[in-house]
Amino acid sequence: MTEIYRIAEKNIEITSIYSEVHNYCKQYKATGTPDFKVETTQADIDFEREKSTRENILEGIAVVNYSDSYLEELAVYRKIALKMLDYDTFLFHGSVVSVDGEAYLFTAKSGTGKSTHTRLWRELLGDKAVMVNDDKPLIKVTNNSVTVFGTPYNGKHRLGNNIAVPLKAVCILERAKENTIHSVTGKEAYPILLQQVYRPNDSEKLLKTLSLIDLMIKNLKLYRLGCNMDISAAEVAYNEMIKNEK
Repeated sequence: MTEIYRIAEKNIEITSIYSEVHNYCKQYKATGTPDFKVETTQADIDFEREKSTRENILEGIAVVNYSDSYLEELAVYRKIALKMLDYDTFLFHGSVVSVDGEAYLFTAKSGTGKSTHTRLWRELLGDKAVMVNDDKPLIKVTNNSVTVFGTPYNGKHRLGNNIAVPLKAVCILERAKENTIHSVTGKEAYPILLQQVYRPNDSEKLLKTLSLIDLMIKNLKLYRLGCNMDISAAEVAYNEMIKNEK
């Protein structure tokens, strides 16, 4: 099955074994000449299964017997992410909300509460806050700008929109009893940014990814937020990252 989708300003022709990939990406369906093509095989699906099993064992959690169709969705996005590096665009793990046409990305170790925090922003700001992507956005970096894109891969709750928004800041979340926020340097932020970016096995593409991360750091404001899961955490973050920056 073959269809064309427009993701992060590129027309991508996807050929898959299962139809679920196309159901997943249907909001991004497009026409026109593809900028590049992605095709999956059973070997790609088997790779995703082996990778998932290996990671679960290392983390000491139960191995899940995912369906081939689900694993193919992962394989497709891995191939897209690899190819996007040719266009100065990389895959990042975080939850992104847009306010007044500017995006704010919240990232942290899994289970910290990224999605919960952006939900609190939506509760605080109402329709003023628009979800860009709740899980795996694509980020394009140039010498003087950073743009974040909604993608079909937007988390288990499917929160996001097919939009492109200038990215203004990245905020690293940490659980805390009291809400505090402060600016951090690129050096301080780098370990978690490196952990959250998709890191290809190919050495050349990995070097490209690292150079894009370095350039992103130069173009953005970086914060660390110690937060609880109360709406007051969103108020503290909003006041520092947006209100006080105007």
